[in-house]
This record gives sequence, C-alpha cells and structure tokens, in this order.
Amino acid sequence: MFFALTDEQQAFASTVTEFLADRFDLEAVRGVVEDPDGDGHPLTLWKGLADQGALAVLVPEEHDGLGLGLVDAQVVARALGAGVAPGPWLATVLAAEAIRLGGSAEQQARWLPALAAGETVGTVALRGEGGAWDGSGITVDANSPEGDGTSRLSGSASPVDYPGVAGLLVVAATDASGTPGLYLVEAGASGLSVRDQRTYDGTARVGAVELADTPAEPLSDGGPEAVAALLARGAVLNAADLVGIAREALSRTVAYDRERTQFGVPVGSFQAIKHRMADLHVAVTMAEHAVLFAAHALDTDDPGKAVAVAVAGSKASDAAWEATGAMIQFFGGIGFTWEHEAHFFYKRARRRAPLFGSAEEHREHLATLTM
Repeated sequence: MFFALTDEQQAFASTVTEFLADRFDLEAVRGVVEDPDGDGHPLTLWKGLADQGALAVLVPEEHDGLGLGLVDAQVVARALGAGVAPGPWLATVLAAEAIRLGGSAEQQARWLPALAAGETVGTVALRGEGGAWDGSGITVDANSPEGDGTSRLSGSASPVDYPGVAGLLVVAATDASGTPGLYLVEAGASGLSVRDQRTYDGTARVGAVELADTPAEPLSDGGPEAVAALLARGAVLNAADLVGIAREALSRTVAYDRERTQFGVPVGSFQAIKHRMADLHVAVTMAEHAVLFAAHALDTDDPGKAVAVAVAGSKASDAAWEATGAMIQFFGGIGFTWEHEAHFFYKRARRRAPLFGSAEEHREHLATLTM
C-alpha cells in the first residue's frame, strides 16, 4: 500500500517551514533560549501560526477551525520540531482537542473559536507529580459537583507546558471512585497557582500546577475514554515534533560533514561516518512513517491504533535521541559549544522524549498489546 502526504498537506508543511525560516529562524530561537526569565511565548510567532491556521487545524469548521485531521496536525508539529520553535502550540492544540472530544456544545462554542484564533492560550495538566498519566495527581472533592455543576479540584500536576501564559487549563483528575476525567480551569481561579520549573530546554517553559479546592468545570463527556484519546493524540503530536527534530539534526550533520575536511578529504567520505549516517537515516525514516501511520490510525479509528501509537512513540524518541547526540559528535569541537545550535536540538529532544510516555513505556505497552 502506498501511503504518503497529499499535495495539500505537503504545502501546509512548507508554509509553516517557510514562515519559520523567514520570521523565526534559529537566531530568534536563541533570543528565547538566552532569556530564561521571559515567558517563552513570542507573539510574532504566535500570531503567524494563528494566521496560517496552525492553531485551528483540528478545530471543526463550525467553530472557526479548519476541520482537518491528525495527519494534518502532525505536519505542523514536525515543522515546529525541525525549527525548534518555542511557544505553546502543542499545549493549545491539545486543550482544544480535549474540548472537541469531550465538551458539550456550549463548552465547544465558548472555547474553540478563541483557541483556534490564538486569542486564548490553552494547556493540559495530565500528569501527576508522582509520574502517572491517569489524572491521579489531582482529585475531585467528594462533594463535587456543586449546585451549579462546578467541581472542586485539589492536587498538583507536573510538568505542564506554559501554565504561566495559559488562559485555560484542561486538567485530568480522578473522582472518589478513582475514575479519571477532564475538567476546565480558567486562569485566575481561586486556589490555582503555578510554580515555575526551570528546564535545560530553553525552547520551552514548564511549570507545576497546584490546585487547592479550585473551582473547575467538568467536560460533559470527558471521562476515561476522553482522557485516553487525548493522551494518544498528545503522544502522536509529540512524536511528530521529535521526528522533526531528528530529521533536521541529521540533515544539518550530513551537510556539515560533506564540507568539513580532514587529511585533505571531506570527513563524510570516511566509511565509519557514512555507515553511521546511513543507519540514522533509516531510523529517522522509519520513525517518520510510524508517526504518519499512527496519526492516520487515530483519524480513521483503526483497530490497531493503540499499537500504532506505541510504535510511533518509541521509534520517534529513539530517533531523536540518537540523531541529536550524533549531531553534537559529528560536528566535532564546535558541536559542544554554546554558540552552536546543536544543543537546541539535543536538549529539546531530551526533554520531549519522555513526554506522553518514554520509549521504554511505549515498548512495555506494546508488549502487553501484542501478547
């Protein structure tokens, strides 16, 4: 079976890539990295992504979105990974997906147009500080919901992308019976606080979200199935970012080693380096196709979608880990310096690799699915 992006999807990817090259290149990224006290949310980049429809890609047309699928969204994630672009794109897209999947008509009408237009920044708090992805880090008060349908949440979640600039948080929490669900918490809600967490990846800003009897609005259909679906979509889009990082790191390394000379010849002509680059090309290509198929499987509700997501998550993490490490090594002495961009790719890959499940966790899940 031949399986590839359509011309329209390739054009969408090119549009994002060209925008980053023209308006937010690696020098602009460096400005964010070297300003650790900034919010890491450059408005020029954000407005450009909104204007191109990158924030609206999964939002239905009736709510001012493009009404496209995860295959389309992953091309954006891949381009942003390749450009090591900062900002809360993934967090906002996932917040919108949570509302699309589990929100009532009223909740969708209220939030989706604003998220699609970039007027509201969203984020998702899905992982408890204990490490579980089942919402067990935050609990719903036994007396919730109140008369107006509001629930009360207490607990903490970490890491959370861009909680300091988010106007809306989608929080996973468990009720008294241990059943997970999704809840909406607006910025400024009582009992909500954000604790900054410094990360070695300067292209992102992360924090811990603390809730203390905080009012929250439950998504009308945001039960365990919605939580699982959101985690799967997050895993695929995160994997797409990782393969974007991996491909760009490998391409830059190959280009450099074609020009760098030693003993009067390009170092890329050395057999050991050629073999290593070939192995990496195979690994990155396999990861790219795994991510593409996983997105397709979720879009079409394929019976093997859980397997596809686990394969994509593990392969993308491994490919990004290996390609960015090789980038530093094969750029020689300059690859280890602060002035060179290699560490942008390396650190982003290291931070993103365990999000929505590490390679090891995905492989363990794959083993249980195929036993």
